[in-house]
Amino acid sequence: MTPPNRRAVTPSVLAAMHHPLRRRLLDLLNVDGPATASRLAGATGELVGNVSHHLKVLASAGVIVEAPELAKTRRERWWKLGDTSEYSWSIADAKGDPAGELVAASAEDVNLAHHVGKVREWFDIRYEFDESWVRAAYATERWLTLTPAQLVELSERIADLVREYHDQPAEGEDAHRVFFFAHAVPARP
Repeated sequence: MTPPNRRAVTPSVLAAMHHPLRRRLLDLLNVDGPATASRLAGATGELVGNVSHHLKVLASAGVIVEAPELAKTRRERWWKLGDTSEYSWSIADAKGDPAGELVAASAEDVNLAHHVGKVREWFDIRYEFDESWVRAAYATERWLTLTPAQLVELSERIADLVREYHDQPAEGEDAHRVFFFAHAVPARP
């Protein structure tokens, strides 16, 4: 079952989204808005041709779409995120499809590495920020005893709260982009 406000994805969409450069391009489009391949190449340090190739893969999967209304010339191609709903996948969705299971498992691994990478990056740069940001950054953990239905409810409540902050970004000179993620999985101490 796909949680409300999320769009289930096929293995081909997962494969398109979870290549490291394509994931970075999606992050840039999400944070900075529509862009051209040239702008994205400048932001990533990649060659324009390489970025263009990866944008075409994302467009073929329906993850991004062209934004012709932003073009100043007929040759200029702008890209923006497609459907802005959250994506959801589970390896359970691919049960019985070995290729789909492999794609979903690989996407989970890449996703976790992306999350951990953002935290490690923070550890490297945190002292470039003033003390209020160093104190505000946090991690939390709790051992909970839940049913699957309660875990779905918890994830939906957290997603609703995070969506509120996403939909009404802070303004002002002390506002800064914050990467938020959460995982809740059955585990053993």
